[in-house]
Amino acid sequence: MAPETRDRAFPLSAGILFGLGLGGFFDGIVLHQVLQWHHMLSSWYPINSVPNLELNTLWDGLFHATTYVFVVIGLFILWRSAHRRHLSWSNKLLAGTLLTGWGLFNLVEGLIDHQILGLHHVNERVSREQWILWDLGFLAWGLVMLVGGLLLVRAGRAEEASGQADRALIR
Repeated sequence: MAPETRDRAFPLSAGILFGLGLGGFFDGIVLHQVLQWHHMLSSWYPINSVPNLELNTLWDGLFHATTYVFVVIGLFILWRSAHRRHLSWSNKLLAGTLLTGWGLFNLVEGLIDHQILGLHHVNERVSREQWILWDLGFLAWGLVMLVGGLLLVRAGRAEEASGQADRALIR
C-alpha cells in the first residue's frame, strides 16, 4: 500500500478498541448492573454478604475502567488519523471493526472469565445447570459478531480500494 493510501486508510485498531470497550460497557452495565445476572467475581465470591458485594463492586469498577481505557485509546487513534486531512472512509469499516472488537471481547471474556477461570457466568440467576447454556450463547453471539465484523471489514476495504481507484481516474 502506497504511503498516501496508508495515511488515508481507516484505522482498524481504533474500531476494534471501540468495539472492545462497547462490548465491555454492555456486559458491565446491562449484565452486571441492570439485570444483575453476575458480577466480576460472583462465582468465586457469591453476592450473599456485604463484604462479597463490596469486593465484586470493586472488581466491576476495575473492569469498567479497563473498558474505558480501550475507548479512550481508540478515540485517540481515530482522532490522529482523521485529523491529518480530509478522509473518505467506508461506513462498513467502522461498523465492521466495532463488531470485530465486540465479538473479540465476548469470546475472550467468555472463554477466560466464564470457562477457564470460572469468575462468573452470564446468568447466575437461573439454575446452575443452565449456566453453561447462557455461557455458550454468549460465546456464539461473540462469534457471530466477530465473523460479521470481519466480513464487513473486507467489504469496506474493497469499497475503499474501489473509491481510491475511482479518485485516481478523476485526477
